[in-house]
Amino acid sequence: MSTVLIEIRRARPADAPAVAETHDEAWRGAYQGIIPGAELDKLISRRGPDWWDSAIRKGSRIALMQFGDNIAGYANYGRNRARSLYYDAEIYELYLRPEFQGLGFGRRLFSSARKDMTQSGLKSMVVWALSDNEPAVEFYRALGGRAVARSSERFGTKVLDKVAFAWQG
Repeated sequence: MSTVLIEIRRARPADAPAVAETHDEAWRGAYQGIIPGAELDKLISRRGPDWWDSAIRKGSRIALMQFGDNIAGYANYGRNRARSLYYDAEIYELYLRPEFQGLGFGRRLFSSARKDMTQSGLKSMVVWALSDNEPAVEFYRALGGRAVARSSERFGTKVLDKVAFAWQG
């Protein structure tokens, strides 16, 4: 019987290729059929290994969920970017490779990011999800997120609704 180590840790520059691959797989799994194909390809191609390497080296908070030798998912987070929402922190992205979804890993990654932000004095938090991404919407609701704002985002010729979920201290 073998034991697989599961850990959450900060991303290092050497992780950039694996994070780019995870981003690609997770986004295709999450947004295929929601974001038009050409637009989705463009969004993914912008986030190659060099982009992730730069983000990691600049000190972006990127936590990795590592399952054995594989990166199962990542969370990218920090201060809230939406001036109109009065929350301290924001999870910019939280994604798992499709084969790691539904196993409780997303919940663990979310909790780890939230704990890190709370320890940095960022007590309240917001996260945005496309309304058509039902698994994400249900995930954040199940974690106790309260819908606090709506907006929209254009992807090529398609405009998609998005919702902000928030948590207090």
